[in-house]
Amino acid sequence: MSFTDTCQRIVRDPLLSPAQKRHALALAAENALPYPELPATVQEAMARGVLCDMFEGHAPHKPRYVLPDYEKFLRQGSAWLELAPPRDFDEALDALRILYHHVPSVTGMPVWLGRLDQLLLPFVGALDDETLHHKLKAFWIYLDRVLPDAFMHVNIGPDDNRLCRLILRIDGELQQAAPNLSLFHDPAQTPDSLLLQGVENIALCSKPHIVNYPLHRDTFDRRGFGIVSCYNALPLGGGANTLVRLSLRAVAEQSAGVEDCMERMLPHHCEQASLLIEARAAFLHRESGFFDSFLVQEGLIEEGRFVPMFGIFGMAEAVNLLMEKAGLPGRYGHDEGANRLGHRISARLAELVTSRPQSHAWGGRALLHAQGGLSLDQGVTPGVRIPYGEEPDPASHLLALAPHHGFYPSGISEILTLDPTIRQNPQALLQLCKGAFALGMREFSANVADSDLVRVTGYMIRKRDLARFATEGSRLQTTCLGVEASELTGIRRRQPRVVAVEALLDDHGVR
Repeated sequence: MSFTDTCQRIVRDPLLSPAQKRHALALAAENALPYPELPATVQEAMARGVLCDMFEGHAPHKPRYVLPDYEKFLRQGSAWLELAPPRDFDEALDALRILYHHVPSVTGMPVWLGRLDQLLLPFVGALDDETLHHKLKAFWIYLDRVLPDAFMHVNIGPDDNRLCRLILRIDGELQQAAPNLSLFHDPAQTPDSLLLQGVENIALCSKPHIVNYPLHRDTFDRRGFGIVSCYNALPLGGGANTLVRLSLRAVAEQSAGVEDCMERMLPHHCEQASLLIEARAAFLHRESGFFDSFLVQEGLIEEGRFVPMFGIFGMAEAVNLLMEKAGLPGRYGHDEGANRLGHRISARLAELVTSRPQSHAWGGRALLHAQGGLSLDQGVTPGVRIPYGEEPDPASHLLALAPHHGFYPSGISEILTLDPTIRQNPQALLQLCKGAFALGMREFSANVADSDLVRVTGYMIRKRDLARFATEGSRLQTTCLGVEASELTGIRRRQPRVVAVEALLDDHGVR
């Protein structure tokens, strides 16, 4: 299809809003430009589907994910935006509303809104809870209506405070797809009563993610980190300049066996992914002019705090293929030998990625990431997850996958789909979450089978929006992705499970 034909299709699409058409037209124009120069081996790997550039565009002119230092912004204001530092709660909310519109990402909207409770606590003053509730609820509605993208992410916690509790309360009341929400959990700071409020919200609306805060904190430096977009951990004051992903299924298909995969095919394709990362990052940093923006000039981001994300997906299919080539019957997620092979692949990937220097990378290396899939993926499972419809009981699920988590510093997440009976026993969900963290998991995420809000990969959709999308479209930018994922990726086959934590608690000593 020609560039003109593509644009004609976009402008005539009756299901797209004017804003959605504008975003699609801009991406079409970018993709009409030449791609950064790539080695022939990289081009071949992309053509065969072994590598994917996540549709970031042919000419990277903005980072994939940006994590501004919002605290610094609220302290100093912005000369470029002609904003003085806010003096009270209302002015702080207004300042954030303004800055959010100037924070780019791959989606065209901000994917990180900051640690909102920590940002706003200095402005609470003498305001009582009901006044704060009224102001924050209006702010929450504003975010969903004006920035309607479910990749947009708020962080709260790990300490117990009024705003953290109020945000959880509001998110449960409104049950919006946007913004997404992560609750940081630290056993030294987070009381069980706050974690219980978080898991009760999960039972109500499949949010928030619960984040193993000490594990992430120790991965990054003193300036800190944020959880953005789906469940991606990145340096605060920087972000991700690009995300490239590698299909482990495709690597396994080309391998003669396990050792050939480990010693020949994985190193070869990891190098091709690294070359693709270099080319895309070099264009952004050297040619796009992005790092001359006011965000850099005013110290809200630093070029040196951006890092590439080295994504992988299809672990389940890779393991099952390699088991078959070895003449072994085990299946990923259910067989100890298959699970150990998956853990070995993750360890090998981490070795290869951490030994490969990158020119434009915080810390000098890309960060390994278990990528949550795309809406058009068919026959391949996101990240290191267990295939849809094959999930075991929740305790076995976590035990099979927890050993992967130490290898993926820029994000890894599982999604447990739970039977609605969990609403009668939120303490079981609380214990399951704490058990997961004791096993070394970075994130804990769950859907409840009958909830209108559903977590697809990391972003949220509403079932009622899917039902009417074909005739009405959607004001939410991510609904179309959810429709495509529902039709192509098998998310409807997720098996709801009843939480029974005895095996996790007793057999593995997790209390």
